[in-house]
Amino acid sequence: MKKNRQEKILELIERYPIGTQDELIAYLREYDCNATQATVSRDIRALKLIKVLMEDGSYRYILPQNKDDRAEGGMAGLNYHKAYADSILSVQYAMNNVVIKTTPGMASAVALMLDHTNHDMMLGTVAGDDTIIVVTRSTEESLALASSIEQQRK
Repeated sequence: MKKNRQEKILELIERYPIGTQDELIAYLREYDCNATQATVSRDIRALKLIKVLMEDGSYRYILPQNKDDRAEGGMAGLNYHKAYADSILSVQYAMNNVVIKTTPGMASAVALMLDHTNHDMMLGTVAGDDTIIVVTRSTEESLALASSIEQQRK
């Protein structure tokens, strides 16, 4: 079932300009493949899909085009640092949490980048459409992480 669903996801993102998990879920339902948002989110991560900005200003899920990008979770060969920096609008911390506001649709991509680069300071990330919550072990780690993210934006 999982393999079939993931194959269908790959087929759908090639055929349609799907930019949100809700859109993907709706297309899956059209093909009699019911999946929850959590399942689709895990599938996106397992398939190493990335969300890219299209010329018309919309976003779309794609599979990285070369094997190196797929092996690195989509991190190799693309200018992710600029996209990462440009997508972050604000960074604030409170106690052991860091809240990051992003441009609409970019929270998942930024959270993925954070997961790959700041894992020592973070217990985990939760991403919505334009907001990420990062949980750390302490206020000190939250401050350090927030400062690190702010420096990477510049």
